[in-house]
Amino acid sequence: MGELKKWRDQDWVRIGTDGKVKGKCGTSKDKKNPDRCLPRSKANSLSRKQRATTAKKKKREGSKGKTVVKNTKAAEVKLNVGGLARKRRYHKGCGKAIMPNRRKKTLYVGSS
Repeated sequence: MGELKKWRDQDWVRIGTDGKVKGKCGTSKDKKNPDRCLPRSKANSLSRKQRATTAKKKKREGSKGKTVVKNTKAAEVKLNVGGLARKRRYHKGCGKAIMPNRRKKTLYVGSS
């Protein structure tokens, strides 16, 4: 199943800066600086204070002109992969046999 289809199957709701669920996602009157949207299941799993915090962050950063604002740690939406909830993984690099000169190098930070 495609990622967009998975997203569409979830019931996304709009969160106000007071932490209340305001309605369906995409129905914000302020088109320049819209409200935070979350899947209903995620919104219900958060406390009202946590919902308010992530919504206020979105409004604060949006007023500065940012269009994409990351959720707070508690409100982070994870993608289910293989039955386990994991963060979305981005480019993993090329495989050993395919393009050996293009392999991703792993950097270890903090050890010498």
